[in-house]
Amino acid sequence: MEEVDHLAPERSTAQFDVEAMKVVWAGSKHALSVSDRMARLVASDPEFRKDNRVTMGRKELFKNTLRKAGHAWKRINELRLTEEEASKLRFFIDQPAYTDLHWGMFVPAIRGQGTDEQHEKWLPLAYKMQIIGCYAQTELGHGSNVQGLETTATYDRNSDEFIIHSPTLTSSKWWPGGLGKVSTHGIVYARLIVDNEEHGIHGFIVQLRSLEDHSPLPGITIGDIGMKFGNAAYNTMDNGVLRFDHVRIPRDQMLMRVLQVTREGKVVQSDVPRQLIYGTMVFVRQTIVIDASNALSRAVTIAVRYSAVRRQFGSKNGGPESQVIDYKTQQSRLFPLLASAYAFRFVGEWLKWLYQDVTQRLQANDFSTLAEAHACTAGLKSVTTSVAADGIEECRKLCGGHGYLCNSGLPELFASYVPACTYEGDNVVLLLQVARFLVKTVSQLGSGNKPVGVTAYMGHVEHLMQCKCGVQKAEDWLKPEVILEVFEARATRLAVACARQIGSAANPEDGDFCFFAPILFS
Repeated sequence: MEEVDHLAPERSTAQFDVEAMKVVWAGSKHALSVSDRMARLVASDPEFRKDNRVTMGRKELFKNTLRKAGHAWKRINELRLTEEEASKLRFFIDQPAYTDLHWGMFVPAIRGQGTDEQHEKWLPLAYKMQIIGCYAQTELGHGSNVQGLETTATYDRNSDEFIIHSPTLTSSKWWPGGLGKVSTHGIVYARLIVDNEEHGIHGFIVQLRSLEDHSPLPGITIGDIGMKFGNAAYNTMDNGVLRFDHVRIPRDQMLMRVLQVTREGKVVQSDVPRQLIYGTMVFVRQTIVIDASNALSRAVTIAVRYSAVRRQFGSKNGGPESQVIDYKTQQSRLFPLLASAYAFRFVGEWLKWLYQDVTQRLQANDFSTLAEAHACTAGLKSVTTSVAADGIEECRKLCGGHGYLCNSGLPELFASYVPACTYEGDNVVLLLQVARFLVKTVSQLGSGNKPVGVTAYMGHVEHLMQCKCGVQKAEDWLKPEVILEVFEARATRLAVACARQIGSAANPEDGDFCFFAPILFS
């Protein structure tokens, strides 16, 4: 049968420079070149095939993950790939694996929270993958509420060691990727206790398995938590459970960049501001926003191509039926998702700048933008992951019955992506944190402190509360300043309305609001 390129007519009508758009999407010509080379490398290597993945059982899936991860590491070393190239290679392999947590959480945690001495000791081992790490924070009983973690790290002055212990069932570490089968080490978050006094939650580098035979070390109970949602998808990842029974580690394995415990048992704040750990949070959430763009763009690409090829109804005089993409109902559901994928990519690039800016400010002991950075990353993580997850499902429905088939790629994509709505902060909880930030900003408007950064527009609250949309014709919506004012007015009015309700409540969360409310709303 002769092959026909059904998409060629659609592509020929593009009214923009496709090559230029590729650069815009990638971020730069260099980034596009790296992506293109790594994509071709993965696509041309049969070891990285994935078309048979959804038919595999759990054990076979995990063996497949181990084989791919091993082959990827071999190619990275053979080709002497840079860190950027290696990261893109793993991205195009497109299979959740323990390496994601090793490079994405374990290594950055040591970089961000470890001392120079700890960097020298642990990072070379991690870079060479002589040790494989995970990030053990979430527990069976606590996820979003980090301050509620129950695992303890008690300092023993006599032996110069910390005793890591799981005092309750709910203190079991639960969910860390890479923990179930592979990780030899973990960044374990626990309550620091010195002389019966608690000093908050801190990270500790803990060896979990023997480097000789990979068996769990004494006092450590460890295992895989079982099957997750969907075919293949996240079942390639060995999410695990971990319990400690008075496990001893050397004192110097506490991450001590911010807080130190001396040999004598004194708890000492270092010269490095504690707030510096927020830089790691911004980095992780920026990555999540970019991931949302990647996931949504894949789903939209599948749905757009399907809609261009699929024909239904509208045949005239025996001619071809109408392309599904030409129906307004299809466009109204599909095109906003396409726009969202681009928007998420651009805001992800902005978050890269925010991460660099926050890091530089923190190093200079400037904490003025921390609240804003937290609100932005919390809100964007929540919005982008929710829209992406819902968007993937909408794309499945836009492909009709064909979208329900595993070979469409959409069911597995959905199943592997939806955990993003939960990890690194439950989306509803994060939105509540953003709301609190906005209400607090509103409550301070009457104090003379002008809002800065992303909420600077609230400084024009009187205008925004009263202004009317000046749009006269459809073309006016193409003016960025018009769209911005509409969003600013809407956001201001919603925030003020929320603040007014809280202020009239019997126990408003923000006491300052009661003081400023008469000034603001008089």
